[in-house]
Amino acid sequence: MPAPEEDLALLVRAAEAAGPIALSFWRAAPKAWDKPDDAGPVTEADLAVNDALQRMLTGARPDYGWLSEESEADASRLDARHCFIIDPIDGTRAFIAGQQGFAHSLAVAEGDRITAAVVHLPAMELTFTAFADGPALLNGRPIRPTECGMTGARVLTYKSAVEPEHWKNGRTPPIRREFRPSLAWRLCLVAEGRFDAALSVRSVWEWDIAAGSLIAQRAGALATDRHGQPMRFNSPRAMVDGMIVAGPRLHGEMRAGMV
Repeated sequence: MPAPEEDLALLVRAAEAAGPIALSFWRAAPKAWDKPDDAGPVTEADLAVNDALQRMLTGARPDYGWLSEESEADASRLDARHCFIIDPIDGTRAFIAGQQGFAHSLAVAEGDRITAAVVHLPAMELTFTAFADGPALLNGRPIRPTECGMTGARVLTYKSAVEPEHWKNGRTPPIRREFRPSLAWRLCLVAEGRFDAALSVRSVWEWDIAAGSLIAQRAGALATDRHGQPMRFNSPRAMVDGMIVAGPRLHGEMRAGMV
């Protein structure tokens, strides 16, 4: 079986190949439509990137399972020792709007844990990488999270996550809420210390957080579900029960303050 470092090299090559495909549609009025069941928008670029990634990755690792936001569900992935977990374009709304904050999120799971990860933002020329037991890097340079506590922390999340009902004693925490369109990018922004935490009180899709969770962990942050439990991947539902991603001190304070 390939080592995590070899899988990471494959993911980097695939992400770098996906970037020009996405950029050929970006700011060029790509065809877009809404998925069924209010699952959000999708564009022809999402599908083109997905097809290219699937050909490249499964061509190189035919025995690996495949889980992607833009592919039909394939239950055979649950029996595979390794599985690719892919979001071809994370932040599709930003992509449609011509904004730079969209990403290719690529990960490999061995069993239920992530062992190699890339989050690539082609319009910004940013590439975050990590592999099991290796460093977290941004464009080849080591990154690390902040060491702050709750008061004044800059937290990437949506508005309802800081409503009083999610916090003990009905008290909204003393944080500064901010937002970025790509969930994968949010985790990487925490990993590099540009923000202090990323939070979701709702369940999140595995393809949105698989790569970013390993990058955050290898940088030195804690990345757990909303209850403080380890994230598990390649699950039947392909979802994680919320998330808290932050440096150890802030992670502990956030978990202690949540209902």
